[in-house]
Amino acid sequence: MQTTPLEILYEDNHCLAIAKPSGVTCAHFQGDEVTLDRTVKEYVKDKYKKPGKVFLGIVHRLDKPVSGVLLFARTSKAASRLCEQFREGTIEKVYWAIVEGAVQRDAGSLEDWLRKNNETHRVDVLEPHAPGARQSLLHFQRRGMHGDLTWLEIRPQTGRTHQLRVQLAHHGHPIYGDARYGSVRTFGDAIALHARSLTFLHPVRYEPITLTAELPRDWRERFPAVMQEAKR
Repeated sequence: MQTTPLEILYEDNHCLAIAKPSGVTCAHFQGDEVTLDRTVKEYVKDKYKKPGKVFLGIVHRLDKPVSGVLLFARTSKAASRLCEQFREGTIEKVYWAIVEGAVQRDAGSLEDWLRKNNETHRVDVLEPHAPGARQSLLHFQRRGMHGDLTWLEIRPQTGRTHQLRVQLAHHGHPIYGDARYGSVRTFGDAIALHARSLTFLHPVRYEPITLTAELPRDWRERFPAVMQEAKR
């Protein structure tokens, strides 16, 4: 099984964070697929010469076509405390996205009610308080715009499955390359959604830590005009 090279963003005895590349699955369930949790376990096992199995806590996930900051726990105590932070919404997540269409507002918020459809493997937008639907809220700022593409900075207040992808598409701005939710462009095995930064409290020292992942090279090659607009 060929492993994926790791870009380590942070590492201590309690936490380990990497810059996730697009096109790779975060965690395995069955089979021999190359997944990042398996790769990180091998990295820890080799680096620290650990015998037997290596513990690695999955505290959150990024969709396979998404890149950016991905955090793991190295102890069960750290995993429990980090999961609690994600569950309570105290972790600050910042995403960057290139969306189709010209977003006219400089900033704003989107609120929708979402429900996962297990038959279609998509997430649907429903009427407020519909059975099984969960309230989903995000805030955005426009960073740049060129032609019919817009660069957004997004701060989700909730953490629903496919939330950013579904909400942006529902409001007329699918993420570039996200054919599942209406994009008419392709972006290799990626979509133009990047987990730019993650701010959390260290699970033992309780100090705030902010981790940042640089944009993939493909972004600057594919969207030079949008990136240039943002510098002005």
